[in-house]
Amino acid sequence: MRSSFYTEDTISAIATPPGRGAIGVIKISGEKSLEILRKIFKPFKPRLSFESHKFYYGFIIDPETERPVDEVLVVYMKAPFSYTREDVVEIHAHSGYVNLRKILELVLKEGARPAQPGEFTLRAFLNGRIDLAQAEAIEEIISAKSERALKLALNNLSGRLSEKINTLKERLLYALAQVESAIDFPEEDLEIMNPQELSQLIKREIIPEIEKLINSYEEGKIYREGINLVICGKPNVGKSSLMNALLREERAIVTPIPGTTRDFLEEEAYLQGLPVKLIDTAGLRETEDPVEKIGVERAFQKLKEADLVLFLVDVSEEPTMEIKHLYQRIQAYPHLVVFNKIDLIPNYLEEWRKTFFKYGGELIEISVKKELNLDLLTQRIYEKIVSKRATAVSEVMPNLRQKTSLEKAKRHLEDALKELQKREPLPELVSIELRSAIGNLSEIIGEITTEDLLSEIFSRFCIGK
Repeated sequence: MRSSFYTEDTISAIATPPGRGAIGVIKISGEKSLEILRKIFKPFKPRLSFESHKFYYGFIIDPETERPVDEVLVVYMKAPFSYTREDVVEIHAHSGYVNLRKILELVLKEGARPAQPGEFTLRAFLNGRIDLAQAEAIEEIISAKSERALKLALNNLSGRLSEKINTLKERLLYALAQVESAIDFPEEDLEIMNPQELSQLIKREIIPEIEKLINSYEEGKIYREGINLVICGKPNVGKSSLMNALLREERAIVTPIPGTTRDFLEEEAYLQGLPVKLIDTAGLRETEDPVEKIGVERAFQKLKEADLVLFLVDVSEEPTMEIKHLYQRIQAYPHLVVFNKIDLIPNYLEEWRKTFFKYGGELIEISVKKELNLDLLTQRIYEKIVSKRATAVSEVMPNLRQKTSLEKAKRHLEDALKELQKREPLPELVSIELRSAIGNLSEIIGEITTEDLLSEIFSRFCIGK
């Protein structure tokens, strides 16, 4: 991202992913867009003007040689009715690396410059088409890992989060007006600023709404980023087989030899529409093998990073003190106890049930080999994660940056409450806290921002967006 935001020039980039495909799009934005198009585009039917938002068929040509580069469709979108609210041209060509690069080179040669990552969306923000929360929602749509994440991003793009933030700001501005009236008219002896009334407004109407948004971040995070699901247990209890079953492919090596997995193995999967990073760990046991010992240490480290641990037990073997001691360590983490190999006869299922009954943990009984109760297991994983993260489903969920601003706003409001609850509250101090809280909310939608923040946000976008 450039160090200063200059929007008077014309920018261009390839807006579609690299590689072979049906269509590739070159996007141009800025006042020279139509001028550049006229220089490199030869329409099938000669024309003097281009109507906005209408496709035209023809060829991109090299102005120096008059040779065609590609057969294309082009569309001109006249400002302000475009993504950036500037004049925009899109060239829809065949998707191939050589021809798209050649077309882009011609566009740059005729007066455009290469767009930086996220610069088209940055211009949409700077030109007032979208606010900052909506701009971030666009990036979240592109990177969505689940349908739920996509829906949340679309809600934010439609302005639902911004509406909530603006409503909170309006209430705070109302409160601030009363406080500042008390400052401007001190002879009223705080009759204009009713401390008790303001305290109730902040405590009952504003802070609870902010807390709802803060709490909903955790649920939104699991749909945006996914969860870490760690499979652990003694060697040869079926950890790798369970991982393969959840992945529905033979990813982990499975053998009857204990200790096959000597390091953790990570793979991406989806369980009940939830993005999950499955982590198969080395068997947990005392060992003198230096390589296996490192694997066991890494397994315990992964437990600390887990959102949920599946503690796998082989019920074809008798309960031992070693398993009990191992489970005592597992209890420190969010977990499910999974009894595997229930299909084997004989087994010690009843003994295992009695052993774990006194611990009060939840038990799931499965057979990976026979695919028994695997659907039940995935359902319980989903329920365990979602119920742990959120008590109610929200349609508006902030990202980490927005959550941080909400937390700052909440702290300022709590400080304002402390002042209002004093025998003789100082309107000046209350005003400072309310203004700070309003500023934090304004950061979320971009009314107050810095160049460094904008650079950090938009640099995460792909080039061409």
